[in-house]
Amino acid sequence: MKQVARFVLMFAAAVTVVSASAPEPRAGIDWPSFRGINGAGVADGAPTATTWDVPKGSGVAWTTALDGLGHSSPVIWGNQLCVTTAKSDTGNASMRLGLYGDIASVTDNTEHTWRLVCLDKRDGKPMFDTIIHKGVPIIKRHTKATHANSTLATDGTHIVAMLGSEGLFAFDMKGTLKWKKDFGVLDSGFFMAPTAQWGFASSPVIHKGRVIIQADVQKHSFVGAFDLTTGKELWRTARQDVPTWSTPAIHRVAGKTQVVVNGWRHMGAYDFETGAEIWKLKSVGGDIPVPVPVVGNGLVYLTTAHGPGAPVFAIKDTATGDITLPAAETTSAHIAWSQPRDGAYMISPVLYQGLLYVSKNNGVFNVFDATTGERIYQQRLGDGTTGFTASLVAADGKIYFSSEDGDVYVVKAGRTYELLATNPLGDYAMATPAISEGRLYFRTGKSIVAIR
Repeated sequence: MKQVARFVLMFAAAVTVVSASAPEPRAGIDWPSFRGINGAGVADGAPTATTWDVPKGSGVAWTTALDGLGHSSPVIWGNQLCVTTAKSDTGNASMRLGLYGDIASVTDNTEHTWRLVCLDKRDGKPMFDTIIHKGVPIIKRHTKATHANSTLATDGTHIVAMLGSEGLFAFDMKGTLKWKKDFGVLDSGFFMAPTAQWGFASSPVIHKGRVIIQADVQKHSFVGAFDLTTGKELWRTARQDVPTWSTPAIHRVAGKTQVVVNGWRHMGAYDFETGAEIWKLKSVGGDIPVPVPVVGNGLVYLTTAHGPGAPVFAIKDTATGDITLPAAETTSAHIAWSQPRDGAYMISPVLYQGLLYVSKNNGVFNVFDATTGERIYQQRLGDGTTGFTASLVAADGKIYFSSEDGDVYVVKAGRTYELLATNPLGDYAMATPAISEGRLYFRTGKSIVAIR
């Protein structure tokens, strides 16, 4: 009887472990966080559109209106597509686009409502619309930002929303709140002008039952891990960095999982289990980091481009310790290659078919051999007056560049430049698109648009 009881207990424990484990995201189907699986921005496996015209209805599967402002990208799990929005009941809903250097914040002390909106990705019909939070925003937003900048994260069992100073929230897949966590004031803004508040934008990442948060702010910056089921803090590591708006990446090296982050004073990697620092690099330029880390080929690609310098780094994923480059050096034992002046300010690069695509916010982009750092070509999209903010995505042999004006440039992947099409969305576009089963999903100023 004792043996039987012991077997029953062991079986029950095994069943508990299996039931608690979430399914792995399916490449080409699920797009579970900012820029999809591990922030790579790539979704191969099905043909995607080259040409469309939203104002004329050409190539459009469906369009669903959204209420409120938001730059958060769509996330997708199975047939469920979700975004966040924030709406002022009576206040300023303006959005100032374009290329400009004004650091001003929007003054709006009215009550806002933050919402979690989920649609059926097949037809755009609503699945649910849940209020996340109501209140006057604790931190102001930039004139080009919203109060719903951070993209959701999901693992098919939970949906996690990071609202910065308003808190971290976890829901089930039907929109029922499971837990919330308050971090206090998370003030993101220009570190040289602290009164210029710009709003939080780093997105959460879910991996192996944990939520990873990067909170680089004016005071008490940190990277931390929290239990997905309960919200319990598992570890928190202080960071001595200025405000940044980048999202972490997860990377496995030699059997151990790392949390890789962008930064100015502290680009680096941390141990996923403990939060211990693995390596760090102080950037030679780019004091407002936004692009997410991209991993592949045994390298970690990081870029910034604000202030004195615009570097691109290809860091060996086996790096340890302080790997900051000496002045005038471009390589080292830990850095395979770097470029000092061709980095990106707002736009996350994409690694695709052996090439690294790095785009500036004025439409100029560079293509590098991802292994050697050789520049393959440089090209400009648009007329030089158009702003680009949405990050790059790739699929089906194509790279998609979205301008703020709502024109999507489709460039053929490869070592020779070929513009395949320029397609209008009919509205401004600041959010990075999602891709699932061959469909492109764009968030515009007023809608979600699905392209066949």
